[in-house]
Amino acid sequence: MDRQELRAKLEGVVAFPVTPFKSDLSLDLDGLRNNLESLLNHPFCAIVAAGGTGEMYSLNAEEFAAVIKTTVEVVGGQVPVISGAGFNWTIAPHMASSAADMGVDGILAFPPYYPNAAFEALKAYYLAIANASDLGLLIYSRDWAVFTPEQVESMTGIEALIAWKDGQADMPRYRMIMDHVGDKLRWIGGAGDDQVPAYYESGIRTYTSSISNVDPALSIKLHEWAAKGDPEQLEQAMNDFVIPLYAFRRRGKGYEVSAMKRMMDQLGLVGGPVRPPLLDVREGDRADLKKLADWIS
Repeated sequence: MDRQELRAKLEGVVAFPVTPFKSDLSLDLDGLRNNLESLLNHPFCAIVAAGGTGEMYSLNAEEFAAVIKTTVEVVGGQVPVISGAGFNWTIAPHMASSAADMGVDGILAFPPYYPNAAFEALKAYYLAIANASDLGLLIYSRDWAVFTPEQVESMTGIEALIAWKDGQADMPRYRMIMDHVGDKLRWIGGAGDDQVPAYYESGIRTYTSSISNVDPALSIKLHEWAAKGDPEQLEQAMNDFVIPLYAFRRRGKGYEVSAMKRMMDQLGLVGGPVRPPLLDVREGDRADLKKLADWIS
């Protein structure tokens, strides 16, 4: 997909599907197909394959390729497919180029392994990913990949860069970046469904949703309520489900993924376990998670 065409399509909700594993922690591609077919019944503006919720960091090269290939096949061009890419200066570009060869429409660049990189070196890392294909590039600012407004403006010199995904939930900083850089990039809220009110109050109209895995209709409604100004409906959903879910996710390291997978299993979808070092939902927490799942069903 042309870079600017992809940018234009990035308005609404971006689904972040999990990568299902079987009990022996091998890939469950049939489960992935089933989950994707369910997602496609809803009007997402894009789907990310092998992202953070999709446990990109736990996949080997063959598994990464299988997830990308399966996602592209199931989606069949109905919406853009964006592939994750990360790790280091050699692996990330290879991931981007191979995903491009398999038919994805864009690349979401995750931070590199090294947490103390100078900005010049970080920019070289993202440039290498951008140069690996002709696709539009989205940068995911999360963990230690924290930038000043001036640094983000410098990044816009990377021709392929079309969008910036926030993973910090530092709204004052993000507003300063947006004000400084303006419409050179598409701005995406990416720190969680619980941040939708704050993102949309800042003028953002695109966010990435983990809740899309368990209640895709709600993730779309959150966008609609926030964009069209329906504060009562938005606040009720936040108080009844979204905020309690995100509070649950903070109970354990790795719960941001394992809670979604466990809830998917509870709802009849295909989640499965997570791979270490992520932590599966502890036995003592599962009843509380089931109460949240019952709110959906």
